Amino acid sequence: MTLSQDVQATILRLRNEVSALHAELTRYELVVWTAGNVSARVPGADMMVIKPSGVSYDDLTPANMVVTDLEGTVLEGDLSPSSDTAAQAYVYRHLPEVGGVVHTHSTYATAWAARAEPIPCVLTMMADEFGGEIPVGPFALIGDDSIGRGIVDTLRDSNSPAVLMQNHGVFAVGKDARSAVKAAVMCEDVARTTHIARQLGEPVPIPPDKIASLFDRYQNAYGQ
Repeated sequence: MTLSQDVQATILRLRNEVSALHAELTRYELVVWTAGNVSARVPGADMMVIKPSGVSYDDLTPANMVVTDLEGTVLEGDLSPSSDTAAQAYVYRHLPEVGGVVHTHSTYATAWAARAEPIPCVLTMMADEFGGEIPVGPFALIGDDSIGRGIVDTLRDSNSPAVLMQNHGVFAVGKDARSAVKAAVMCEDVARTTHIARQLGEPVPIPPDKIASLFDRYQNAYGQ
């Protein structure tokens, strides 16, 4: 395959970015051993960059990131891509606004997934970031695009950039890979806080109109 210089430069940048972002997953204790992954869409090309399967986080480098097409076929790389490649490729094919996907098994969020229970919107930070509850997607087996279908079907009707796949873990999306990592970090944080609140009593839900107001402000007016 002959790629333009612009696409080659973009792939090189994304190899570096995706490799580096895996350090955020370990920094925030969202993964153990070799579980979890980050991927990024290659803008202007039907391609993605994703972590290789079963490689230690300490051994990840830009050079060993894997480039595939959006069907999951390897285009560049000597290693096998993540076992979540088919699922994430499906997300990129069906949600064109998504530029990054992250998968984790972070402890508190995955505990909610094990109960197949959405995380209710009881924190202003959650209203800001997720625009409501964090939904639960269906149970699906790893290996084909079944998980991807569940992610897409669940997030299409939600403001949330994260979904708890039943009995599995967290998948988070964003306009780019860094945004998806942020959503995964925030998902674990609100999952933990809401769990602790439940140990003390029943958390108080935020009214829908207040959630909408908080979400609009954070998404459209907050920051620089």
